[in-house]
Amino acid sequence: MRFWQPRSLRCCLAAFVLLLCGLPAWAQSQSTQTNGAQAAPAPATISLDTPLKVSGPSPDDLTAGDPSGTKTGSANDVVASDPKKGVTLTDLVNQVGQNRIGINFTWTLVCGFLVMFMQAGFAIVETGLCRAKNANHTMMMNFMVYGFGLFAYWVCGFAIQMGSAAGTAMLGGASPLNGEFAIHLLGHDWGLIGTRGFFLGGATYDVGVMVLFLFQMVFMDTALTIVTGSVAERWKYAAFCVSSIVLGAFTYPLFAHWAWGGGWLAKLGANFGLGAGYADFAGSGVVHSVGAMTALAGALIIGPRIGKYNRDGSANAIPGHDIVIVLTGCFILAFGWFGFNPGSTLGASGALRISTVAVDTMLAGCTGSFGAVLYMWIKYGKPDASMSGNGLLAGLVAITAPSGYVNTRDACIIGIIAGLLVCLSVEFVDRVLRIDDPVGAISVHGACGLFGVVSVGLFADGTNTVKGLFYGDPGQLVAQLIGVVTLLGVIFPITYGVNLLIDIIIGQRVSAEDELEGLDIPEMGALCYPEFVLKHQPVPSGAAAAD
Repeated sequence: MRFWQPRSLRCCLAAFVLLLCGLPAWAQSQSTQTNGAQAAPAPATISLDTPLKVSGPSPDDLTAGDPSGTKTGSANDVVASDPKKGVTLTDLVNQVGQNRIGINFTWTLVCGFLVMFMQAGFAIVETGLCRAKNANHTMMMNFMVYGFGLFAYWVCGFAIQMGSAAGTAMLGGASPLNGEFAIHLLGHDWGLIGTRGFFLGGATYDVGVMVLFLFQMVFMDTALTIVTGSVAERWKYAAFCVSSIVLGAFTYPLFAHWAWGGGWLAKLGANFGLGAGYADFAGSGVVHSVGAMTALAGALIIGPRIGKYNRDGSANAIPGHDIVIVLTGCFILAFGWFGFNPGSTLGASGALRISTVAVDTMLAGCTGSFGAVLYMWIKYGKPDASMSGNGLLAGLVAITAPSGYVNTRDACIIGIIAGLLVCLSVEFVDRVLRIDDPVGAISVHGACGLFGVVSVGLFADGTNTVKGLFYGDPGQLVAQLIGVVTLLGVIFPITYGVNLLIDIIIGQRVSAEDELEGLDIPEMGALCYPEFVLKHQPVPSGAAAAD
């Protein structure tokens, strides 16, 4: 059959047409195989509400037990929002988010519980450094400062401090905390106080807000208990009650808002280019220095204990009654500090720097005790036990602000400087300023707290967004110094005025007779050690009587 016959011709034409139609597809196929860039087909879209075909261990497997832990915690444990539909991708994603926030909730709450336990450490440190005749009174101040402070903080302190803290992502946002009173000055808003969260009512009845409240409350309580040590053995209990309520309700929350609640100090970086703004990771300034400002004010107003100073101005040592509980209390405080500093990340999921913060805290406390022991040993020939404990606490106080921003080497440097500083400060306060501080609280929490604030501006290495002078940013040091000036120039005058008013209205100091007898019976109605025969310490010859 010849190919040009009509039928053959039609077949050839058809084949030619098919070849032309298939050539582009073939060429595209060859190009795709050669380049490989377009080989993958377009991905299929998956609806978030589409049920997922997931399954975990069977009931029979679970019944058999799980000694290795490989079957517990599986797809079976993801909760479906609609049991009839089954687990969807939305359910799975929500479960992941809730687990992350749940981890952070748990971490922050447990750290808050540790900080609360520090109250026991403060109580026995202060009691041991005081005389036995005042032990009941000192313990009762440390016991009830928790109750008075907590109540005042619930009423209004938390709202003033954290009322505009919305956006705390580690705890789910705390979105109801969205109110602040601010003034507009120099082209910027200066946040002064928060306005949401009074009585934890309304929209602030919120699970994230509750976690934040508990954690911030125990920090506030730490500041309050600092005061009880510096004015121990002569402070009227009624005055203590009122002063603690005012500090928990207003004075502490005021500075804490400026630094932590989104106030003007925190925004010195954004508004004026001063580093990252005032940075105080866990509260050398907010907690310790604010507490020390009130302690200093109280000690100045109340005056020294009878027999502390001679008429020529020289000081007499008034030893505490139990060094065992003093150093035991220091260990308790060091343990609780692992809640104080690492807990200030407000979470563990997405905040793995908690390990570095914890190690920094350990090292600074350790080297702080080194500094104090070496100073006392070299100068006086013996390592003094109470100052060794204060050296440990001084290192911990000083590292509290920079713990989230420094490396381990600088943490050691900060700690040993604080250990030396607390010894120098105790001597200066006692002998030069002639301020009677039975436990050294003004030096431990004041001098070393302010040093901790400055340390951020010097040693912050930029790993966690904050960079100090030694690492290239002098602006951060300026922001920290503004914080120090604010503590000394604003917070101290406020707390001094408040306590002076309390002194005028109800009196701050007990009578001389009660002080000599010991405050356990006159103020508390019972001795702490009724089995012991307590003897009055004789007033040294030439000692000045109380005013």
